[in-house]
Amino acid sequence: MNQSVSQMLINYAPLLVLFIVGWFFGARHERQHLARLAIAEAELNHIIVSTERFYQPELVADSQGELVLGSVVIAQDYFKMVIAKVLSIFGKNLTTYETLLERARREAVVRLRTQAQAKGYNHIYGLRFEVSNINQMGSMVEAIAYGTAVISTEKRK
Repeated sequence: MNQSVSQMLINYAPLLVLFIVGWFFGARHERQHLARLAIAEAELNHIIVSTERFYQPELVADSQGELVLGSVVIAQDYFKMVIAKVLSIFGKNLTTYETLLERARREAVVRLRTQAQAKGYNHIYGLRFEVSNINQMGSMVEAIAYGTAVISTEKRK
């Protein structure tokens, strides 16, 4: 009996170590990504974003609107997806998917604002999101944010 337990530990210890290392680095990468997003959002905060579809901001004379978009594909680490699959059996709240979608949406908006800033715009209205799964497990999603960018005389309040 004692030998079978030690043999089992020897057989599964590398798998357990890899699982823990993967979880650690995946969580660290996610925290770093969220920190980079917070910095980018603060830097691009001067660009006003509105979800109102028919909103007409006060435009600079002879200003034209242009479609801008931000697109991103983000994957969740495999180890968190295994835990999410187990939790889904019990009907638990799957925060793994929530954080994946939050990161994807935030990154898409940052890229949208970056594109608008590069073209000299300071206001985006009619913001819309599209999110879709890329693979069967749901561990990869594509998020697209798009809207109409204009040069506006309005300032952030």
